[in-house]
Amino acid sequence: MTKSTKPGQIPAPEAVEASIKKAVDRALSRNIPGLALQQANLDLDVGQTPKEVVYTRDSMRLYHYHAMTPEIYRVPVLIVMSPVARGYILDLAKGQSFIEYLLLQGYDVYLMDWVPPRREHAHLGMRDFALTLLDESIAQVQQDSGEQEVSLIGYCMGGLLAVMNAAIHHDGPIKNLVCFTTPVNAEGMPLYKAWADSDAFDIDRIVDALGIIPGDMVNASIQALRPLQKQANQMQLLNNVENDAFVKASLRFDRWATEQLPIPGELARDMVRDFLRGNLLVKNEYRLDDKLIELGKIHVPFLHVAAEYDHIVPTAASSDLIGLVGSKDKSEIVVRGGHVSLVAGGNAVYRLWPQLDNWLSLRST
Repeated sequence: MTKSTKPGQIPAPEAVEASIKKAVDRALSRNIPGLALQQANLDLDVGQTPKEVVYTRDSMRLYHYHAMTPEIYRVPVLIVMSPVARGYILDLAKGQSFIEYLLLQGYDVYLMDWVPPRREHAHLGMRDFALTLLDESIAQVQQDSGEQEVSLIGYCMGGLLAVMNAAIHHDGPIKNLVCFTTPVNAEGMPLYKAWADSDAFDIDRIVDALGIIPGDMVNASIQALRPLQKQANQMQLLNNVENDAFVKASLRFDRWATEQLPIPGELARDMVRDFLRGNLLVKNEYRLDDKLIELGKIHVPFLHVAAEYDHIVPTAASSDLIGLVGSKDKSEIVVRGGHVSLVAGGNAVYRLWPQLDNWLSLRST
């Protein structure tokens, strides 16, 4: 990082290259899949909304949340979490939980979540996540709820999985499709592309050596996007140290931000080769096996949600999605805030959640 780097700016190329080399060398020198994630020794009540596991396979866990209202909407909601992030960001704490909010509005909520993959999962690629695991989760929701139609809400890379699945199964069971901060155009993600195109980032070498991409390498790539953000957060925490609610909320966010999940090697290879380097999805050239992903074939009601100040999935990376989807009934919401505050910040309950409820409730009967 150069002395001239300011918050929000992308660091100089030589600084990015140095960060990449450091993260890669550290991971390879350990020669371990990097599955051990540090757990905060803090009593932070994350993920406490009552639920039960209804299906598991590989590193995927499908949860069904207990209803909170006497009556629920007919069409169940399946939230697809990003495979590189912990799902509890959507259920941080009572009163600050997106999932709790949906339940209180009368939705029947399921969550497709992830645990750290083991080395035996290294072979899982994009097809396994976007088709096999998501297809099986949808089938389980159908069986469990007794309903054939399912609404999908995909967050970040979970939105990418959802939109790919909807394009393949354009005549299938998906009733409504909602995508939060979903990347489709890699040209809008310059720092991730810098990682992918770096001479130091040999994805084949890393995958062959480790099988699983360590979570701390994923975290390093995210931290490189905003090199001064950690210090800014610490200063803000110090300025509010006497505000217990603020401190707890800040610690929950920090815990989640440092618990990035490892990535199965083949999924990482697919993302680097076909998405970041090839940018095949926006070119209408992305294939899963012999199946071409044609977003224009999606005709279900579609809602695209973006955050104005998203540094992880900038609007330049997601804004093409609504134009590519072929639905006649489609809408877009752009809210003030960032990638995480969109769904979990203190203002999310006022900015996004009611707008989503207004849109989804009309299409869930």
